[in-house]
Amino acid sequence: MGSAMASDSFGVAIVTLFPEMFDAFLGASLLGKAVSSGLVGVHRVDPRDFTHDVHRTVDDAPFGGGAGMIMKPEPVAAALSEARGLLPAGSVAVLLAPGGRPFCQELAEDWAAAPGLVLVCGRYEGVDDRIRHKVDETISIGDYVLSGGEVASMVVVEAVTRLLPGVLGNAASAQEESFARGLLEYPQYTRPATWEGMEVPPVLRSGDHGLVRSWRRAQALHRTRALRPDLFERLCLEEADLRLMELHPPVELLDHPGTPGTPDTPDTSDISDISDTSDTEPG
Repeated sequence: MGSAMASDSFGVAIVTLFPEMFDAFLGASLLGKAVSSGLVGVHRVDPRDFTHDVHRTVDDAPFGGGAGMIMKPEPVAAALSEARGLLPAGSVAVLLAPGGRPFCQELAEDWAAAPGLVLVCGRYEGVDDRIRHKVDETISIGDYVLSGGEVASMVVVEAVTRLLPGVLGNAASAQEESFARGLLEYPQYTRPATWEGMEVPPVLRSGDHGLVRSWRRAQALHRTRALRPDLFERLCLEEADLRLMELHPPVELLDHPGTPGTPDTPDTSDISDISDTSDTEPG
């Protein structure tokens, strides 16, 4: 099962016991347009098609005992081999499993530059661990439990394909979004300027594009520091960044007059300390 692939399209092959789960996902929004236009070609490969018994058995009890069932290596490996054969040489094969390394924007960028991408979705209590030797990477999308790898594979497909040339209407969007430059994205607003007593920051209505750029940079730094201190600690900040953070208080505090950090009572006492902890090279 798959969509037609042009010779220059990016190929994705998904090994899954539930290929029908992807119907709506592959037909909607920007990804749906990319598939219909031939920018992205997607195949779905079901391990059940590579079984040899009347019940199409793809799972068995775990050695050593324990709850649940494990996906058998033979049908998964056969489906993986089929999936690899559908894509150009050099395509990356990835197993989605909770025991993998965390998925991140850097991986998405690396895989978007590859000839294609094979994603193996686990189910039940997982895939026989020997399958790890048949793939190039094992990744997890987060520290929580899902019923299978299908939803996780959708996350990966979305993150990777939107980086491909022609998929986004505005190529600059991918460079300005969260994580593209190691920062969370700055706050965004649209009309109306006042909603439920909350005002859009005046700087965004000033018409001063230079001021807007500096405000956005400062807000991205503030937001990253508050919500993702792990990312913030890896940044190599310049003195100009520290000055911007002092000049533009966090927007969350601007929405609540009278609290520390508003223009009336700026609280930037600890900004100068950042330079002592932000010179670590990215890991």
